[in-house]
Amino acid sequence: MRRRLIIVFLVPLVAILLTLGGAAGWGAARSIQQTFYAEQLGDLGYFVTSARQALRSGSAAVVDDEAARFREVYGIHVMVFDLAGSVWAAGDEANAVLSEDDAERVRLALSGRRAEPPTQVFPWTIADSAVVEPVFDDGDVIGAVLVSADVEAPRAAILQQVLVLSAVAVALIALGVLLVFRLARWVLSPVRRLDEAMVAIERGAMDTRVAEDTGPPELRRMTLVFNGMADEIERVMTRQQEFALNASHELRNPLNALLLRVEHLATGLGSEWKEDVEETREEGRRMARILETLLGLARGGRGDSTISAVDLATVAARRVDAWRDVAGQRGVAFRLAGDRSVMSVTDRTIVESALDAVIDNAVKFSPVDAEIEVAARREGEVCRITVRDQGPGLTHEQATAAADRFWRSEESRDVPGSGLGLAIATDLLASVGGELEVESASGGGLAVSLMLRDGASA
Repeated sequence: MRRRLIIVFLVPLVAILLTLGGAAGWGAARSIQQTFYAEQLGDLGYFVTSARQALRSGSAAVVDDEAARFREVYGIHVMVFDLAGSVWAAGDEANAVLSEDDAERVRLALSGRRAEPPTQVFPWTIADSAVVEPVFDDGDVIGAVLVSADVEAPRAAILQQVLVLSAVAVALIALGVLLVFRLARWVLSPVRRLDEAMVAIERGAMDTRVAEDTGPPELRRMTLVFNGMADEIERVMTRQQEFALNASHELRNPLNALLLRVEHLATGLGSEWKEDVEETREEGRRMARILETLLGLARGGRGDSTISAVDLATVAARRVDAWRDVAGQRGVAFRLAGDRSVMSVTDRTIVESALDAVIDNAVKFSPVDAEIEVAARREGEVCRITVRDQGPGLTHEQATAAADRFWRSEESRDVPGSGLGLAIATDLLASVGGELEVESASGGGLAVSLMLRDGASA
């Protein structure tokens, strides 16, 4: 954006300065040229008057002296021709040879044609400048006068003007570049600070704010709105953290009490209840780990994830066993499939919690006597746990939106639920570098996959 802003301001500024400088240079050159020709025509008029008197008297001495003096003082060459076209007076240049153009001008002057106004050409395009004027006496041509001058002086004057104007133009362009860069910095500095503040907030520095006293008024208002938005986000995040802290802390006491009751009850049960008691203990311990993770997230914005080698096939089998009784009450059965062992380096608690949310969703929408397939597989560097149900399924567009918070299809409005299950699973997997994939299964139903990439959690 900074580059585009500089180009937008700088290119027109440079174009305007170059145009104005070129016009000023052209005008100065024309002024010097016109002054030069005006002086040359003045000298020509003076010598026409002197030549008329000399030609009448038949004496060229006066004209020769004046011509010699002009050549010595001003560097101007003067030649007077008689009616026959011969050099009549020229100081000490009586034997000078005329160029073809000058000879043609002399012939035209002796025929009675007056000198034409000089054309607008730059002095550096010609070596010298010559003008010719006929000498009249009572309406008759009696001779001609040629005045020739070197153009070195006007050429130097024009070059000087061009150099001065070029220096001024370069200085103005440099000043314009400096002003444009400072203007771009003044305009974009609030945008840069806003960008840095958003990056800081994204990384967890929720107290980051932007100064509101710099930049254009429009950007100041945007900065004010941004700071207000950041304040509101910080308040919401603080309330969420406080709620999570309170909820996780308050739930630990009832959970510990429940586990103590389980231990107390286990002492009075026979050995046939040993397996059920152990499963209840494991569920209690898993709930305790979930609460600890929730408490860590609430305290620091990131839980203390326990990354270790996890067999996803074993995790899937255990969660299926935990859900089997709940699903059986709805007439739904489970079927395990996939590889016998799928090792991944990840957080077991997060994977279990995400898988519970997906299985709960599958049980909820499966019809009676349906079967849910849970399979763990490795596909290259991706470890996948897929839960496939035989429910009504979703269209491609609905499957894309199924992981959004509070989203529910029109057909499932009567089914109890909040629409948060898949969204929670998505967030949990994202915390360990995983993804949730929702797609319609071939043959009907919905296939939801938990995907974990090797090394993503490290």
